[in-house]
Amino acid sequence: MANLFRLGLIINPLAGLGGSVGLKGSDGQAQKALALGAKPQAMQRVKTALTELLAQKDKFEILTVAGDMGHSVCKELGLQSQVIYTPPSWPSSASDTENAARLLAQQGVDILLFAGGDGTARNICAAVADNTTVLGIPAGVKIHSGVYAISPQAAGKLVAKLVAGELVSLSEAPVMDIDEQAFRTGVVKARRFGEMRIPALLRYVQSVKMGGRESEELVLADLAAYVASQLEDDVRYVMGSGSTVAAVMAELGVDNTLLGVDVVENGQLIAKDVTAAQLLELVQGRPSKLIITLIGGQGHVFGRGNQQLSPAVIRAIGRDNILLIASKTKLQQLDGRPLLADSGDATLDKQLTGLINVLTGYNDYVMYRLGYEDEE
Repeated sequence: MANLFRLGLIINPLAGLGGSVGLKGSDGQAQKALALGAKPQAMQRVKTALTELLAQKDKFEILTVAGDMGHSVCKELGLQSQVIYTPPSWPSSASDTENAARLLAQQGVDILLFAGGDGTARNICAAVADNTTVLGIPAGVKIHSGVYAISPQAAGKLVAKLVAGELVSLSEAPVMDIDEQAFRTGVVKARRFGEMRIPALLRYVQSVKMGGRESEELVLADLAAYVASQLEDDVRYVMGSGSTVAAVMAELGVDNTLLGVDVVENGQLIAKDVTAAQLLELVQGRPSKLIITLIGGQGHVFGRGNQQLSPAVIRAIGRDNILLIASKTKLQQLDGRPLLADSGDATLDKQLTGLINVLTGYNDYVMYRLGYEDEE
């Protein structure tokens, strides 16, 4: 009998807690996030990924961590797993992630699948560097690193190809992280912490987020002026994060949360730096529209740094009421890759898929594809 594929699995169960409640990260904020009503999402996202492997469950074995760091999800899906590490106390910590990663690397796993954000990627990198092939399931608030799949489904599909014995090239990808305290004040300070080896199928793996300010100042000014001129009376405008939307807020002359979500109505700021729950209450049953941009280099529209835009909020607003704004340069940086929706709700992501009008200048639109689609 051929040797089984050895899949290592680590979950940071606290990853992404801060996103929906507007904390812009989870490092050191888990208890505060829970107190504000945040719901853990990482385990569900791992279930989504592992579901892609169920048809081949006789071809692989899982080596993982006790409880919510891996074993619980395996049990729920009926996947046999071997616990190689148990945290000495709960909730688990960054040191538990590093200890587990070292043990999994020593066990010679074929790939180490982990769920979290940039902080988790840093922990994994510190433990295994580029000695073990890894792949991240995106579950954090901020994901600048290039070691993550574009969505949980994509992570599962890529691992499924490896389990099936398909040839997949490998490459080195950067591990990036930012200063969360500075991030919460609107300052982005990202730096490289190393590299890790990943499967290199670009349609499944995200690019590194491109930083820096928008260089096309005139384009931004045109975009902002046109959007401001088109705002309707008695409509609640949900203003997404990022410098492109910030230019619109500056044109309106209202205060802006660069890395959060604000709400404007009749030219006035009615809610600032809202949580997902607050936002849903504000838009349900009211004429509402969403103004949002994409993350440069990656192409994500939902699911990266804007988890306040929950599936419930997006549904309440409706696809037809989403205004996507971006410069043509920003779109060209995608090299033809589609825009991405990773809302955490696969059904909604599929409903969002399709051509969408992107405002790229003063009354200047282009059509671009939104939504990850499998080729099979």
